[in-house]
Amino acid sequence: MKILKTKKYSILSNILKYSFMFILVVSVSSQVFAVEPDVSGSTTPDVSGSGMNITTKIENPLGDKITDIPKFIQEAIKIVLTVGIPLIALAIIYTGFLFVEAQGNPEKLSKAKKALIYTLIGGALLLGAFVIANAIGATVDDIKKSA
Repeated sequence: MKILKTKKYSILSNILKYSFMFILVVSVSSQVFAVEPDVSGSTTPDVSGSGMNITTKIENPLGDKITDIPKFIQEAIKIVLTVGIPLIALAIIYTGFLFVEAQGNPEKLSKAKKALIYTLIGGALLLGAFVIANAIGATVDDIKKSA
């Protein structure tokens, strides 16, 4: 029993390692030896000398609206702006409370000034990314139209 207590973590590590390997081998072998039913519903594999014909289709996880990278970037920036702008507003309100709380204390005033500067820099970066992304998108659209 003492051996189990002292080597408990190595035993758990080995169990996890070998179970991962077992799951990997089973999943790969199930994909390799998969049998597709033919039109008649039979599950016999097609061994006509040319091998099995496997067709796959990858579904777009982002939906039908996002079909290319510029649209993905545009949607990502919209999400970031939707979350970021209220956070910036709350951060500015918080820095206002820091200034009120400082009441002339130089240490607290410097902390409030730093918080305000960092908040404004973050807001400028957020809105700057939006402007730059829209400018690049418009430029690319103009290049596509002229070509």
